[in-house]
Amino acid sequence: MTLKRSRIFLLNWTLAVIATVCAFVVHLAMRGRTVSLGYELGKARNEQARLREVKRVLELESASYKTPERVVIVSRTLLGMEPPSHDRIIPTSAKAPESEARNAGAPGQ
Repeated sequence: MTLKRSRIFLLNWTLAVIATVCAFVVHLAMRGRTVSLGYELGKARNEQARLREVKRVLELESASYKTPERVVIVSRTLLGMEPPSHDRIIPTSAKAPESEARNAGAPGQ
């Protein structure tokens, strides 16, 4: 009977050691995966911070394009535009200026 008990004990001991080794291997695999995911997360956060900075710079650049000073600089330098002279300005209001109304009402002029 002792031989049978020793074989059962040896079988149980072997199964326990195998189970412990398997658990340790699984633990190491999970730990390695956790470290790997940590590095990936760090890279993703760095990329996110970089993209936020790029977005901030682009928003500032976009806002600078909308300022009147920027429009004047671009229109004068790149497009060669100048403010119109007074003779090129045509009023579009329904009321005529006083000088035109006097000239229109005076016969012979």
